[in-house]
Amino acid sequence: MKTFVDKVLTQAELQPARLLEILRAVQAEFRHIPEPAIAQIAASLQIPRTQIIAVAEFYSFLHLTPQGRYDLLVSDSITDHMLGNRQVLDALAARLQVQVGSVRGDGLVSLNRTSCTGMCDQGPAGLVNGYPLPRLTPAKIAAVAELIEKQVPLADWPAELFQVDEPICRADLLLKQPFSSGEALQTTFARGLAETLAEVDLSNLRGRGGAGFKTALKWRTCSQQAATPRYVICNADEGEPGTFKDRMLLDLYADQVFEGMTVCAAIIGSSHGLVYLRAEYLFLRDKLLAVLQARREQGLLGKAILGREDFDFDIEIRMGAGAYICGEASAQIESLEGKPGIPRTKPPNSVVCGYQRKPTVVDNVETFFAATHIAIQGGQWFAEVGTPQSTGTKLLSISGDCRRPGIYEYPFGTPVRQILLDCGADEVMGVQVGGPSGTFISNRELDRVVAFEDLSTAGSFMVFNRSRNLFAIAQNFIDFFAHESCGFCTPCRVGTALLKNQLAKIADGHGAAEDLEQLSALCEVVKNNSHCGLGESAANPILTTLLSYPEHYLQQLQVREFAPGFDLDATLAAARRLAQRDDAAAHLNQVEN
Repeated sequence: MKTFVDKVLTQAELQPARLLEILRAVQAEFRHIPEPAIAQIAASLQIPRTQIIAVAEFYSFLHLTPQGRYDLLVSDSITDHMLGNRQVLDALAARLQVQVGSVRGDGLVSLNRTSCTGMCDQGPAGLVNGYPLPRLTPAKIAAVAELIEKQVPLADWPAELFQVDEPICRADLLLKQPFSSGEALQTTFARGLAETLAEVDLSNLRGRGGAGFKTALKWRTCSQQAATPRYVICNADEGEPGTFKDRMLLDLYADQVFEGMTVCAAIIGSSHGLVYLRAEYLFLRDKLLAVLQARREQGLLGKAILGREDFDFDIEIRMGAGAYICGEASAQIESLEGKPGIPRTKPPNSVVCGYQRKPTVVDNVETFFAATHIAIQGGQWFAEVGTPQSTGTKLLSISGDCRRPGIYEYPFGTPVRQILLDCGADEVMGVQVGGPSGTFISNRELDRVVAFEDLSTAGSFMVFNRSRNLFAIAQNFIDFFAHESCGFCTPCRVGTALLKNQLAKIADGHGAAEDLEQLSALCEVVKNNSHCGLGESAANPILTTLLSYPEHYLQQLQVREFAPGFDLDATLAAARRLAQRDDAAAHLNQVEN
C-alpha cells in the first residue's frame, strides 16, 4: 500500500490542492480509502488527517469502508424511475444475491442508488466502477450479472454494454457550424484581443449554465484584476438531473470547447486552464486527454501557442467525486483546491478571488463552445438570433415522456409547445424546465418560451404525460435536494428534510388544509435564508407544482375544511412571489456559469 500511495502522491506533486484526485486514485486501487493511506497522505501533504476524512465523507463516490470489486450504482432520477429503475435494482439484487445499499458477503459486488448518471435520455442507467451502463434491459442485466459472477475484468466486457449514444435531434446555429482546429485563435489574434472581447460583448453571450451572467463582463473584469496568475475553469460538473448536453459537447465537440477556453485565456491573460469533469463522466476522460494532446501537437496548447512567445496556456482535467453542489462555481473551486465543496460567501466573486484566491473565470461547457464560434463569426452574427435579452441558441437535453429524447438546439424565444411537437410528446401534463432547481409548468402554459426573461434553463427539459403522478415528481426532486445538501447551513440542512416530510404527509393523503399553508411558509424560510443556490432552489419543485396544479394538492388533503384564518388565495400568491422572484443565484448550477 505504501508504495502505491507514494506513487500517487508523486504524480500529484505533493500538492494539497490535488487531494481529491489522490483519494480517487487510492480508492480505485483499494475499493475504499484505508486508514493507513489516510495517515500516509496526511504526513506527506502536511495536513490534518481530519481534513482528509472530511473530504472523503463529503463526496458520495468516496468511501471509508470497502466497496465491492464491482461497485454498481443505479440512477435514481425521475426519468429513470419512469423507465423502471426499481425493477433494475430488484433484478440486480436477485441475480447477484446482494441487498440494495450493501456489499455482498464475499466482497465481490456492491449495489446502491445514485442521484443521476447524466444519461436521462438512455435510462434506466447505471454505473459499474464509475463507467456507464445505459439502457439496462433484462438482457443487459443478465449479462452484467454473469460477467460479475465470472469475475471478468471490466476491460474485457463487451463494448456495447458501455455504449453511450449522442442523439442530436435538432441542430441550429452552433451545431451546424463547420470548424477547423485553431480557427478561432487565429481569428482572435488577427482581429486583436480587445477587439475580440468587444465582439463577445456585442454578441450579448450570457452564461449557458443558466443564470445568464454576461460573458464579456466576466472576462473583462477578470482581465482587469492586478493579481496573477489568472485561471480559466470549464464547469463540466453537469449534475442537474435531466441535463446531458455538456456530455454530448465533450464527447463530440471537445476541441471547440477547449478552443473557447484558450480564447478566453488569451483575453484575460491566463496560462492555466482546468476542466472540472463530473465523476459520472469518467468514460470521457481518456478521450478528452487525447484531444488535449492533439492540440498540443498542433501548437494550440502549451508554450508559445501559434508561435506567439507571449502566450503560454495549457489545460488539465480534474475529476469530481459525486457532489451536485460542486456545480456552483465557488463550491467547485473549493473542490479543485482539495476541500469539501462548500460554497464560499460572496463577495468577492470568482473573477476577483477564485482558484487559489486568484482571479478566475468559471464558465459552462456550452458557453466556451459558443464563444469559439463568436470569435470566428463575430458578435453580430450571434446577436441576430434569439431575443434581445437572450441572444443566440440554447442546447436542450430532452427526456421523459417523448418519442425522440436527445439533444435539441433552439433559438432563444422558442415556445415550449413547438419543442414538445418536435420531440414527439403527447398528452402532456407538464414540463420541468431547468431540472429540479428550475420551473414546472402545466399544459396550460405551453406558449411560454425558453429564454432568460421567461423560462431560464441550464439545459434540462423533462416531459411528463398525464399518466404521471405530480407528487411522485415533486417528491423525487425534494429527495434529491435533501440528499445533496452540503449540510453547511441550517435552513438548507434541516429545511430540506422538513420539506421532504411535509410533502410526503400531503402526498400520502394524511395532510390537512393548514399543512398546505405550513408547507408554503416552510418554502419561504428555506428559500430566503439558505447560504447558497441549492437551498434557494430546493423549494422550487413544491412551489411550481403547487402553482401549476393547486387542485391536485387540494384533492390530496384528508381534511379539506380550511382552519380559521387560512386563506388559500394568499397561500398561492405567496408561492407565486417566491417562485417568480428574480434571483440570479436561485439555480445551483447557474451561478457564474
